[in-house]
Amino acid sequence: MSKVIAVFGAGTGLGQAVARRFGREGYQVALVARRRERLDALVGELEAEGIEAAAFPADLVDPAVVPGLVAAIRERFGRIDVAEYGPIGLDHSFTRAVDLRATDLQALIPLLLLTPVEIAHALLPEWSERGGGAFLLADGYSAAAPMPNLAGLGTVMASTRNYLHGLHAEVADQGVYVGALTIASLIDGSEASAKAAAAFDEHGGPRVPVADPAELAEIYWEMASQRDRVERFHPEGLAR
Repeated sequence: MSKVIAVFGAGTGLGQAVARRFGREGYQVALVARRRERLDALVGELEAEGIEAAAFPADLVDPAVVPGLVAAIRERFGRIDVAEYGPIGLDHSFTRAVDLRATDLQALIPLLLLTPVEIAHALLPEWSERGGGAFLLADGYSAAAPMPNLAGLGTVMASTRNYLHGLHAEVADQGVYVGALTIASLIDGSEASAKAAAAFDEHGGPRVPVADPAELAEIYWEMASQRDRVERFHPEGLAR
């Protein structure tokens, strides 16, 4: 039976690159995002490349959708071997710490913390029983290195990063891998990154490097295959 990767947040940047990278290794691909038409187009592209894929429209802002979504993917493919989580909303942005309000965090927590926790919780029994599985999540560098003017997103992602490190320590001896890819750049082709770049230009912000999503997907493949580190940074060598 072919292995299956579920890409939660199958957007125009990293998500589709991950789908292609794992698909080239023989994985079947479940694509999850809000917009059906975008997903259907990506399914068509992957199938033209010889990769079996299916679309599962869902709004990941609501963690309550997770049980039904996971069940639907299992019904279609029979199993889930790898889950990759990386959605970011176009309306999400950084906030200065002095301006941060509880309502700002409440808007970010479901997508960036609660839903990935629910996905991992839904998949762990299957993986523990089988003695294999991998949960991969992308976060921003501000989760690992707090910086001025980058609160909000970084604050919530830091909580998710903490959860991933703790979860990895608990399940690694069951054959389950948990990995965080911490990225200090924008992602080429991503709608959210394009919006962020435009905001930096408008307000005279710093020039932020732009990463090739195919390069990031390659790092994910190495993480899932080698399983030697709970966290990888891009670019490599960043201060922790």
